[in-house]
Amino acid sequence: MDFIIKRFNELELEEYHELLKLRCAVFLVEQQSPYQEVDDADKEAIHVYFRNGEGAIGAYARVLPAGVTHETASIGRVIAVERGCGAGRRIMKEAIRVAQEELDADVITIEAQVQARGFYDKLGFVQTSNEFDDGGIPHIEMRLTR
Repeated sequence: MDFIIKRFNELELEEYHELLKLRCAVFLVEQQSPYQEVDDADKEAIHVYFRNGEGAIGAYARVLPAGVTHETASIGRVIAVERGCGAGRRIMKEAIRVAQEELDADVITIEAQVQARGFYDKLGFVQTSNEFDDGGIPHIEMRLTR
């Protein structure tokens, strides 16, 4: 499996459109969560994804440097198109690697949906906040320390 890792200015227009279309389909339509999905943080992000056997995006994550949305490096907009097949774990492991190696991150922050806490626990993240509402979905902040 080949991961595609690109900064905003490296993305082709069609590629960025495909990423946004997927993100909107999952976060705004499927999860019915009204929030500003497309934001200026995309311009600062390292976009990490891979394609499945049919050439469609199989999983995606956005890796952000410290100071963009959190005081630490962060990972967000995590999507595994096919669930239960390990795609989420693979994209998160690659996003963590990117944050640690390309951004020299010792601490990585995520805002995890409460229902996904166990998934992130298994990757080494630890809850660091009380539950809060984000777009109508309960979330918690979690951090991974190298």
